Amino acid sequence: MTGLECRQLSAGYGSVEIVRPLDLAVDEGEVLAILGPNGAGKSTLMNTLAGLLPRLGGEVVVHGEPVPSGRPGAAASAGIVLVPDDRSLFKTLTVAENIKVAAGKADPRSVLDVFPALEKRWKVAAGSTSGGEQQMIAVARGLIQRPKVLLIDEMSMGLAPVIVEELLPIVRRIADDTDAVVVLVEQHVKLALEVADHALVFIHGEVRMTGTADELAANPKRLEAAYLGE
Repeated sequence: MTGLECRQLSAGYGSVEIVRPLDLAVDEGEVLAILGPNGAGKSTLMNTLAGLLPRLGGEVVVHGEPVPSGRPGAAASAGIVLVPDDRSLFKTLTVAENIKVAAGKADPRSVLDVFPALEKRWKVAAGSTSGGEQQMIAVARGLIQRPKVLLIDEMSMGLAPVIVEELLPIVRRIADDTDAVVVLVEQHVKLALEVADHALVFIHGEVRMTGTADELAANPKRLEAAYLGE
């Protein structure tokens, strides 16, 4: 079943179009990697999907139901959850408290099945944890909301490659275990393609290359050309 659709979605700020009309469809349990250089419009797209920015045009549909434009509460009710690139943690609250604020009736400790490393940091202030642990907290806080669509913007931001190698496979597990759609904006192209089902390359708000993750990984020269706008 299709979990997320964009139908001629355009996005931007005021009357300035950053993301040109976009069509995409992602099935439940699939990971879509959105690749591209800085300034390509990736975060604008993610914020628009999450309702933080009003759409300039088009539709967003989750499980067959249209999602209102520019209303983050409505997007959340539709099952769209954003893990932003700045993580937006409550630094003075503990790890447990950060997750609890988003847990609703769910057991906050259930995220430890996916992030067992957080157990020993459970009562530590989030601001005192490492960058990798903070990213775990941010994703765990998204996961505890039982999303239908989990948007992860720049999971690797500020992290050492070895930490990224540990974290990105968790994205695959989340999609497989929960049947959520996961949309992953990521700069580590090779690692993103290893966990994704499909990928697209975004340049100046337009899709320059799209296909299965295996297809893109098998064509590094074409992928490089797409990044260069050729």
